[in-house]
Amino acid sequence: MKTPRAFDAGAERSVKGAVCPEPNRERRLEIGHVLFVDIVAYSQLLLNEQTAVLDELNQIVRATEQYRRAQAADALLRLPTGDGVALIFRSSPEAPAECALEIARTLSHHPKLQLRMGIHSGPVHEVTDVNERANIAGAGINIAQRVMDCGDAGHILLSKHVAEDLESDERWRAHLHDLGKVTVKHGVSVHVVNLCTDDAGNLAVPHRIDREHRTTSRKRARNRNLVIAAFVLGAVILAAIFLRPRPKAPSASSPLDEKGIAVLPFENFSDDRQDAFFADGIQDDVLTNLARIKDLRVISRTSVARYRKRARNLREIGTALGVANILEGSVRREGDRVAVNVQLIDARNDHHLWANHYDRTLADSLGIEGELAREIADALQATLTPEEKSRIQRKPTQNADAWVLYLRAVPIEEGPDTLLQDFQRAEGLYSEAVKLDPDFALAHARLGSTCAQIFHFYEPLDSWKTKARTEAEIALRLQPNLGEGQVALGQCFYWLDGDYERALAEFSTAQQLIPNDATVGLMVAAIRRRQAHWQESLDAFERIQKVDPQNPNIVRNILFTNTAMRRWPAAAVAAARLRALAPDSVVAKIQSGYVDFLWKGETTTLKNMVAQIPPAGDPDGTTTTSGWEAAMLDRDFARAAEVLAQSSFTEIYYLSGGSQPKTYLAGLTALARGNPSEAEKNFAAAAPAFEKAVQEAPDAADRHANLGLLYAFMGKRDDAIREGRRAVELKPESKDANDGAIMNCYLALIYARVEEKELALPLIERLLKTPGAVDSVDYSITINDLRFRWEWDPLRKDPRFQKLIR
Repeated sequence: MKTPRAFDAGAERSVKGAVCPEPNRERRLEIGHVLFVDIVAYSQLLLNEQTAVLDELNQIVRATEQYRRAQAADALLRLPTGDGVALIFRSSPEAPAECALEIARTLSHHPKLQLRMGIHSGPVHEVTDVNERANIAGAGINIAQRVMDCGDAGHILLSKHVAEDLESDERWRAHLHDLGKVTVKHGVSVHVVNLCTDDAGNLAVPHRIDREHRTTSRKRARNRNLVIAAFVLGAVILAAIFLRPRPKAPSASSPLDEKGIAVLPFENFSDDRQDAFFADGIQDDVLTNLARIKDLRVISRTSVARYRKRARNLREIGTALGVANILEGSVRREGDRVAVNVQLIDARNDHHLWANHYDRTLADSLGIEGELAREIADALQATLTPEEKSRIQRKPTQNADAWVLYLRAVPIEEGPDTLLQDFQRAEGLYSEAVKLDPDFALAHARLGSTCAQIFHFYEPLDSWKTKARTEAEIALRLQPNLGEGQVALGQCFYWLDGDYERALAEFSTAQQLIPNDATVGLMVAAIRRRQAHWQESLDAFERIQKVDPQNPNIVRNILFTNTAMRRWPAAAVAAARLRALAPDSVVAKIQSGYVDFLWKGETTTLKNMVAQIPPAGDPDGTTTTSGWEAAMLDRDFARAAEVLAQSSFTEIYYLSGGSQPKTYLAGLTALARGNPSEAEKNFAAAAPAFEKAVQEAPDAADRHANLGLLYAFMGKRDDAIREGRRAVELKPESKDANDGAIMNCYLALIYARVEEKELALPLIERLLKTPGAVDSVDYSITINDLRFRWEWDPLRKDPRFQKLIR
């Protein structure tokens, strides 16, 4: 099942065995959770002593519960390192930490054995050594060793990456002690955290890190003295040459970006409360114009939206967003007149830097946002290029009515729970605006982008495809240097054509024109994910947070990417952050529940989250579906039937899959309850909707996958396999590592349901190790999906399947 816009990008979706790899086999990177164990002063021992301590270490390691459990699950590789051992776990970042603590606790009975340990999670891959034997290598192992090298006897050191994963669980948090960054081999800098409990580990700062920190402190003190002396001399010279008050008094201790600015939601002082959109629109346009200035760092609209109608502590807001400057404003509209008041404030000391008042007719106020942007840039002493000045001074339209329609449309599309009807409303308003002013380039660009989103997220129909491309091209014909037009055209190449290189070229141009627009970064990061550059994509999403730190859509993509990489603790941290940023979001609540199921195999969180959503908070059936699925995962089929009976929905909308009738869910419930005749009746009622969806959009892989699965449940073997394979053909993993893997997940389940075990089991085994074969609300291939979903019951008794889920 898919919920609307479930995790798709841009507001858009280990090592085993010792078999020698074939010489020409392509190298596969996987994420390994590495524990490096080193015997301290090993080289000082006699040869017979070295053999004895190595045997002693091996016995201790093999006796740990984590080692035995991982080995039994075939999720562990053990590598001797000469003076220790490296363990590569494929289960979770917790496994090496738990194993290290077990080893450390055992050392009290082995006083002569002095160990230090290092832990890191990162990419590893199989290699063939000079003896033609399988071995393991990669950054995951290298960094784990570098981290370990920083420690003394008794230390258990973690990379910051692993520590962040563990921090999501409260039981670890109190035992993690940040040691900061340290330079290791080849000048590489690693951030190290000390793991120490009451009965394991070494709480002291390692000598190497303490020595480096003291050396760095002395250098900083010496440099600081030199800087102070130079500053004093320079101040004397400058004072003699040029004395005048400055518009800002930056604090030397402030970490806030002095060229950073947050434009808070403008207050609506109009008598008509319906004019709130007008205040929102002016704020958005001011922000958009500022975002065109490369010398500024402008926080995006989604990050500042949460400060609407709240008591504003500007210092706290500046700290939260990382900027020194806050713009506040108010708008009053009375008939044909518009009054705008704005003030620019230094958030560090509440100092007013600049203020202005504008009182104009509606027609004369067109372009006021460009004036504001220019004056604000002057107040912040930002350097504008001639092209930037030209872009922000240009009036978007000469038609006041078209401008009002545009302002009404902009805020509609930007929430974390945006639905099809929201996009359709925005599309209608933009369409009216361009009818009133056919030369309104910005409205054409937004219209093209909106149509592309409708095509991608909901209705992959030729009509939306044609309109999206047409509007993007019109926008750029009217205004060739319009960044929003480049974004719209890039989205067409990306979502409509799957042409990633042309899309990236458009986004690169857009980045130059609107350097502070987070949408561009989101698109690029999402494409990297589809190209299977998983870590690069995750890093890019996290960089975008600096521009848009409070944007829930960015966090949702970070959550999805960690989920796709099976990094469950990191996904759980992102889910908690998403709920904090969007506490009323249905999607945020439900995704948190699914992450806990995928990670821990429990449905308590999902059920609790669904229970928190008020009945009116389910406009598209998402909550109903999630409540139904929680019951199905628990095999409480009677409860699942009850959830459906209590719902008034007749159909549920899904990402790119059209709508699925409630009779389909009723059929699944009946089949799971052992009532095939009732299931057949419901499936027959649902089938026309699935078949029509494929006829409407024959190139939409999702629709073929859903139809194939329906046929599988109906027992139509050949039809099911045909549709499942067609979905994979339309969306191969080589073209789309994200959705392509999910299409193969559907195909594996289709094979399982039609009793094609010899086709299903090898595919499942591969997908268990494939990044992207995980979607928190889809038919994924994870251990807990296979363990608990009733849909996999046809394979349940097969020994090969039992081995996989162990």
